[in-house]
Amino acid sequence: MTTGSVLVAGTASDAGKSVLTAGICRWLARQGIRVAPFKAQNMSNNSVVTPDGAEIGRAQAAQAAACGVPAEPAMNPVLLKPASDLTSQVVLLGRAVGDTAADGYWRAGAGRSRLLTTVLDAYDDLRSRFDVVICEGAGSPAEINLRRGDLANMGIARARHLPVLVVGDIDRGGVLAALYGTLALLEPADQALISGFVINKFRGEQSLLTPGLDELTARTGRPVLGVVPFLTQTWIDAEDAVAAEGSYGPAETGESGASLQVAVIRLPHISNFTDVDALALEPGVSVRFASSARALQDADLVILPGTKTTVADLAWLRARGLDDALAKRAADGRPILGICGGYQMLGTVIDDEVESRAGAVPGLGLLPAVTRFAAGKTLRRPSGYAGLVPVAGYEIHHGVVEVSGARPWFTSQPSGDGATALDGCQAGAVSGTLWHGIFENDAFRRSYLTETARQAGSGFVPAAGTCFAAARQAQFDVLADAVGSSLDTDALLRLIEHGPWPSLPVVRSGI
Repeated sequence: MTTGSVLVAGTASDAGKSVLTAGICRWLARQGIRVAPFKAQNMSNNSVVTPDGAEIGRAQAAQAAACGVPAEPAMNPVLLKPASDLTSQVVLLGRAVGDTAADGYWRAGAGRSRLLTTVLDAYDDLRSRFDVVICEGAGSPAEINLRRGDLANMGIARARHLPVLVVGDIDRGGVLAALYGTLALLEPADQALISGFVINKFRGEQSLLTPGLDELTARTGRPVLGVVPFLTQTWIDAEDAVAAEGSYGPAETGESGASLQVAVIRLPHISNFTDVDALALEPGVSVRFASSARALQDADLVILPGTKTTVADLAWLRARGLDDALAKRAADGRPILGICGGYQMLGTVIDDEVESRAGAVPGLGLLPAVTRFAAGKTLRRPSGYAGLVPVAGYEIHHGVVEVSGARPWFTSQPSGDGATALDGCQAGAVSGTLWHGIFENDAFRRSYLTETARQAGSGFVPAAGTCFAAARQAQFDVLADAVGSSLDTDALLRLIEHGPWPSLPVVRSGI
C-alpha cells in the first residue's frame, strides 16, 4: 500500500493547484488508498463550516469530499481572511484568534513559531491517520521576499522532506519561463525538493509543445510529469476570488440564450461566492458577476453575496450607485437576494463596533432587519424549512440580525406546524438569509427559482433532475480521469512513497 506525501505548488495563484490536488486525491481514493488533503496556510474569504463546527477554506473541504472523508480543521490549520489590502483575520485550527496586519504577521517571531508548530502538528496528525496526505501550496513558492516565514510552500516541504510538483497555467502564456523561473529563484536546499512540473489548462496540438518540455527538462533536470488538458466542462469550489469574474459556472449553462439571468454583485471583499455554484449548474440559468448598476438592468435576480467587510463594501456599493439600482428593483417587485453580509446590507441599520468600528451605519432599508456585530464568530450548520421545503446550510458571521415586521424565511418546522423562526426574512421580492450553501439543496433551489421566475415574469422552469451533490461527485471523477490519463502516475506514486528524486541539479537564476 502506497504511503507518504507530495506537495502541489504553483507558479501563481489560480494556476490550478486546488483542482489538481482534488484530482489526485480522488484518483488515489479510487485506488483504495486512504487519502486526505492538507493546506498549511490558506488566504481566502471562501470558507466553510466543517461537521465538527470549525472554519476552514472551502477548497480543502471540497478536496476532502473528493477523498470521501469528512472535512476537519487539521486539513487547513491556518486560514487568513483578508479584510483589506493590509489586514486579515487569523483563523487557527478552525477558530478566529484575532486580526493582524501584513507586516506584523510576517515579522512576528513568536507568533510565527506558534503557527509553524500548529501546522506541523496538524500535518503529522493527518499522516498518522491516513495512508497519503496530498498537500497544496499557496500562491507561489518563489515569493522569496516571504520565504523566511513561509509555512505553506517550501516551509512545510523542508520541514517534512516532501517532494514538490510545480503546476503552471499554460493558458495564461509564459508557462515555461514561469516554471523555470520558479525553480531558479529558490535556494539550493529548496530546489532539492522540486521533483517535477505539470502543465495545466493545455489546448491544441501537444506535439508542438513537446520540444519546449524537453528543453525545460534538459535545463532543469526535472521531468514534466504530465500535460493536463483545459477541462471546459469542469468546476470545483474555487479558492481565489479571481474566479468570480464575468460569466460563471459550466460552459453549457452560461449561454446567452438562458431564460433566467442572475447577476451577483462583485463586492471588493466578496466571500463565499461559491454559494452560486449550484445556480450556475442549473440548465437555463446564466450566472455572471457585475459591479455596475447598468449591468444589473436585465437581470431576473440580483444577489448581494457575503463579504468580509460589510460596512466598507456597503460604502463601495453606494459610491457606485448600486444602492439606487437595488431600491428601484425592490420598488418594481423584481427579485433581490442577500446572503450573510449581503443580507445585513439589505437591512435598516448595521451597528458595527467589531469589524469596521464604524458604529451605527444606515443599511439599504429594503428589509426590516437590524444587525449588531458580536465579538465572537458564529459557526454552525443549521437546518429547517422554507415553507414546506427542507433546507440546510452553514453560518460564518459576526453580525447578529434581529427582524421585526416581516415573515421569517427559514423555520424550525414546515409552515403551519407550530414552526418557530430560525433565520432570514422576506419582504415582497426581497429575501435575505445568513445561511450559506442553501442552493445546494435541490428541492429548495428548484422551489426558489420557480418563485423567482414568477416574480421576474420569466418562463423559466428549473430542471427536475439536476442534483448538485451528484454533479459535484461527477466533477471529482472527471478530475481523477484527467489525472489518470494525463500524468505519469507511476512517477507520482514513487514520489509519494519515496520522496524527492535524489541528486537533483541546482539551477542558477543568473541574478
